[in-house]
Amino acid sequence: MRVMTLDTPTLEKLIAAAVTAPSLHNTQPWRFRFVPTTRTVLIRVATDRGLRHADPSGRAVHLSVGCAVLNLRVAVAHFGWEPVTRLLPRPGQPDLLASVRLADTARTTSPAGLYEALWRRRSSRFPFSDRPLPSDLLWQLAEAAHVEGAWLDVLDSRKADHVLHTTWAAEGRNRTDTDRATESRYWTSGPHPDSLGLPPVVLGPQDALDRIPMRDFGVHRSPAALPARPYERQPALVVLRTAHDRRTDWLRSGQALERVLLVATAHGVRSSLMHQALEWDDLRARLDRRLDDARRGHTQMVIRLGYGPEGSASPRRDVNEAMDGIVG
Repeated sequence: MRVMTLDTPTLEKLIAAAVTAPSLHNTQPWRFRFVPTTRTVLIRVATDRGLRHADPSGRAVHLSVGCAVLNLRVAVAHFGWEPVTRLLPRPGQPDLLASVRLADTARTTSPAGLYEALWRRRSSRFPFSDRPLPSDLLWQLAEAAHVEGAWLDVLDSRKADHVLHTTWAAEGRNRTDTDRATESRYWTSGPHPDSLGLPPVVLGPQDALDRIPMRDFGVHRSPAALPARPYERQPALVVLRTAHDRRTDWLRSGQALERVLLVATAHGVRSSLMHQALEWDDLRARLDRRLDDARRGHTQMVIRLGYGPEGSASPRRDVNEAMDGIVG
């Protein structure tokens, strides 16, 4: 589809596509501003929507904004423009994380199915089947991460068990850390002035046999909340990693993460994000050491993949609430 002029409905559609991105505790930590003279969308961090306890460095915020940037790029290409993206474009404005200019001539096109997938992508915390993922799909997911400057490692059973063990340790800490538990409840339970909460079906499912460390979100588990069948015996886990660990690497990781999730969605594969261990510096360092190879990378996200029920969409802020307006 080709749009020669950018009208208000199309701009709103672009922003609506961007904000379908995932974010830790559904904080949606982004602000958008459109500059018509240069036809550029500026993406800033919404500092009031950060997680002071779970994400003191802002790494998860950068990943979330990176996911939104990738969605915006996909939507811009879908409507016929070339998305010219710059990360951290103005050193004097540290809250400005990215800009996306709509160039007149599209040199590239959005891969088939990604635009449709961004509207359907959602986290599924339900049990998956034990059906293995095809090797050619795993290759496509790895290529999706590589395109954005990251790499995706498929974990064997030994490394997957270590990741699960470390994530269990992190989840245990999160449940007993008063500040983090309070922060999580504020953003996920709602209603609060800043938070939209999460759907009850997202808050409810837990692993009856404690095979997989699903995030509790501060909800008291009861037999009624447990799934009718156990989670998969050996979850398919992949880790997203980068060679460096700078702010630009976090933003690139977010774009790589979202591209991986969209490719998975386009192929009917469900996903859930296991970020708990990455919220503790010592546990993240432990993962880096145990997953280390010749590339000596930094772990940015753990992703669980599989076939199973579709997750429920988390509520999103209205486009007008996510925008700072249009400036000349």
